[in-house]
Amino acid sequence: MHGHKPKAVDCPAIDGIIIEANETVGEIGDKEVLDAALLASAQAVEHYEITKYATLIAWAKRLGRDDCASVLQQTLDEEKATDQKLTAMAESKINQKAA
Repeated sequence: MHGHKPKAVDCPAIDGIIIEANETVGEIGDKEVLDAALLASAQAVEHYEITKYATLIAWAKRLGRDDCASVLQQTLDEEKATDQKLTAMAESKINQKAA
């Protein structure tokens, strides 16, 4: 949309969540507890992404780039839907089994 080719970048925050999840895997022996912990880590990633996309949308709108905001909003909606699915999984069975 801006005439630039997208490029991948490292995200220390997401890397930190992944490192924490990997450490957790090594510390938990109970499969049900492990499932709940991994689900929580996945939600941490989603929440971080939701925050970032919401910020980018606000910036795009401030810059008068409603076209960019619209595309970012689609991605934000996908992230929120994924978070809702993870929450439903946690609340319906994963957390209960872990308890």
